[in-house]
Amino acid sequence: MTRWWRTLKLSVKSLLLHPLRSALTVLGIFIGVAGVIWLLSIGEGIGRAAEQQIASLGATNIIVRTIKPTADEVQDGGYGLTRDDYVRLLATVPTIDKAIPIREVTREFRFATRKLEGRCVGCTPDYAEVTRLTVDRGRFISDADLINDRNYCVLAAEVADRLFPYEDPLGKDILVDEYFFTVVGVCKPRAPTSGVGGSLAAEDFSHDVYIPITTMERRMGDMEVVTKPGQFQRDLKELSQITAQVSNRELVMPTAEVIRDTIARYHTMADYGITVPMELLQQAQTTRLMFMLFLGLIAAVSLVVGGIGIMNIMLATVTERTREIGIRRALGAKRRDITQQFLAESVVLSVVGGVLGIVGGLLCRPLSVLARSLLEKWFPEQMAVLPQLVREVEPMLVSWSIPLAFAISVIVGVAFGVYPAVRAARLDPIEALRHE
Repeated sequence: MTRWWRTLKLSVKSLLLHPLRSALTVLGIFIGVAGVIWLLSIGEGIGRAAEQQIASLGATNIIVRTIKPTADEVQDGGYGLTRDDYVRLLATVPTIDKAIPIREVTREFRFATRKLEGRCVGCTPDYAEVTRLTVDRGRFISDADLINDRNYCVLAAEVADRLFPYEDPLGKDILVDEYFFTVVGVCKPRAPTSGVGGSLAAEDFSHDVYIPITTMERRMGDMEVVTKPGQFQRDLKELSQITAQVSNRELVMPTAEVIRDTIARYHTMADYGITVPMELLQQAQTTRLMFMLFLGLIAAVSLVVGGIGIMNIMLATVTERTREIGIRRALGAKRRDITQQFLAESVVLSVVGGVLGIVGGLLCRPLSVLARSLLEKWFPEQMAVLPQLVREVEPMLVSWSIPLAFAISVIVGVAFGVYPAVRAARLDPIEALRHE
């Protein structure tokens, strides 16, 4: 131990004779180690955020959504899911625990002189559970509201703030089309969901008004007329979406296949799409692992470059210290001692770079949050157009990346330090002493 300690002190002293050169070599290892931790953390953060977006749809849900086909396929303006589809699924697919019919239309909401255009959603009481809506005041739609076709509504938080900025909306009436609806509840703010591919686009819940789906059917009908300058369009659509729930995850995929077969039997055109969050979640997990592996390989290249830097400086050191090596050999130092000396210097460089790299890696999250806040302050317009996932995602430290990156840095230091150390040990003492 005394010999190793003496070798270590001598290594540090030798490296400090050329502080700038040693610092630049340490910098290469630092960048490699910090790069491994940073890239894996960023990859983990992006992957987890995407998985959470998909998981928010419900791992035991199967979402069947209406898609508008081409104009040539639409017959008499009618397309999409029907109430018969909803009844048929409940009656013929025994693994469905519950099914939620949903109808969405764009309407203008009015109260006094204030107005707001948003999404009027006809739904059932289970809609709040499926979409993870939380009631802030009052209550959500009830079964009694559906049975009695009541003109009751529940407002999204932003709708309540826009139509009722100075008063409590509960018990007040808002105008939707030519019908008045009494406000019975207000929801808490709900973050929008990102589009996850297929037929499921991103959803923004901030401008929603929720009413009983039976009331929507009787008051508004199934025909939606869109009139714009130079455009007149009729859409006959009974349901926008049917969300089916099963009791456990094992039944999700078999049930999804049965639903596909059942819907396809009664639809001759491509006017629907089926999204299975469980299937998307599995794909997202696989993609995340591949993404992290790819980022890890990129970061590993930086460590290899740092290792090449160590080999370069050690080879230069051997050339510069040839006479020193000859004197040590003449005084009785063995080849093993010379090898240990130069190998110890390589390990010191890699260990110091690895430790500093770990410290830099731990600063990934706070520095990224700071950088994002500064960019939002300096470039608000450019940041606003970025996808929500990019604007909100935060790096998540991968615990195993720290020992992995440090171990790789030490291995790189040893691997790229062996050749210079062996070369130094094999120098002929007499030729070394003659070296100028």
